[in-house]
Amino acid sequence: MTHTATTTHNGKLIGLDHLRALAITMVLFYHYRMFGHPGWLDKMIGFGWTGVDLFFVLSGYLISSQLFAIMVQGKKIAVSEFYIKRIFRILPAYFVVLAIYFLFPAFHEREALPPLWKFLTFTQNFGFDIKQFGTFSHVWSLCVEEHFYLFFPLVLVAVSRSGIRKKGWLLLPALFVFGFLVRLYCWYQFIAPRLGADDFWITWYKHMYYPTYTRLDGLLAGVAIAALFAFRPVIKEKVIRRGNLMLGIGIVVLTGAWFLVEDQHSFYASIFGYPLIAAGYGLLVIAAVSPSCFLYRYNSRITALLAKLSFAMYLSHKGVIHLLQPVLEKTGLDAKGNIMFALCFLAAVVAALILNKAVEAPFLKLRQKVLGKKKERIQHRTPAPAGVMADQ
Repeated sequence: MTHTATTTHNGKLIGLDHLRALAITMVLFYHYRMFGHPGWLDKMIGFGWTGVDLFFVLSGYLISSQLFAIMVQGKKIAVSEFYIKRIFRILPAYFVVLAIYFLFPAFHEREALPPLWKFLTFTQNFGFDIKQFGTFSHVWSLCVEEHFYLFFPLVLVAVSRSGIRKKGWLLLPALFVFGFLVRLYCWYQFIAPRLGADDFWITWYKHMYYPTYTRLDGLLAGVAIAALFAFRPVIKEKVIRRGNLMLGIGIVVLTGAWFLVEDQHSFYASIFGYPLIAAGYGLLVIAAVSPSCFLYRYNSRITALLAKLSFAMYLSHKGVIHLLQPVLEKTGLDAKGNIMFALCFLAAVVAALILNKAVEAPFLKLRQKVLGKKKERIQHRTPAPAGVMADQ
């Protein structure tokens, strides 16, 4: 059920909820092809892997918007508070699903798991052999985001404290160029020599698709949008008045990207596909936060729910589908049928809802208590101004 209402849902922009819902749906549909699936899915969801890139753009925008807002106010970035927020948001659900994977082998959707230390250190995406260690492989993208969460606030603090603050924006184009150069190096050094080999695709995933240093484009696109909005408010006002136009251009760019990356392993897709996809999804993010765009105004309980459950769904959906399909097949359902597909999707939502209620929500409440106590300690250490009595 949908309805038109306010532009926020639980303090979040509705438009971004639509994009989160789109991202998790694309990813789940794309991954569903590794199980028994309807034939139409192969024809319609070949571009679904880019749902991860949409998540990258959203993360880059949301995280950097918070930090840039602090900088605009002339305040110092509280790095410890930032890390506390990320730890309580990400790690509890992640560790619970990780424990399920290691304690219950029946949950494994494919081959063996990588070593536990790679999951605990978020280094699973480096040197990753998808053929040998295909189980829980999708956590590679969480590794990329964790690296971003770890280093980005430190970079901002360093820029703020140095004498290059006004030129700090140069880091963005420099990192975009860095991504191009790194992908070119990886292509000619590791991938080109394996062209035509049976294991070419393994090499491509290992050196092009999974490493953080080749997949920065989406995060950087989100950061660039947040920086533009925070530090160039005049430009922001002009842009957000054209929300529907931004949406249309974004769809056109993504359509072009779709054709460019049709052969995902090709040279042009590998080198130019990621920044083009990032640009397209970046335009969608701009549209989603623009009051002039219908995405900003149109409230949907369905997309709000999917957005809320997106992280839990991302973590658990493969194992859930892997467990459920054989059970449903015993009832006579066709593994490649639409009913099976719908039931598995519903089960992924229900499992995510349980994980959200049992793990995510309690730890988010605990996070508020921890941050509240931290602020109280800071206030107690800060002397009250002369002539002002502290509240009793």
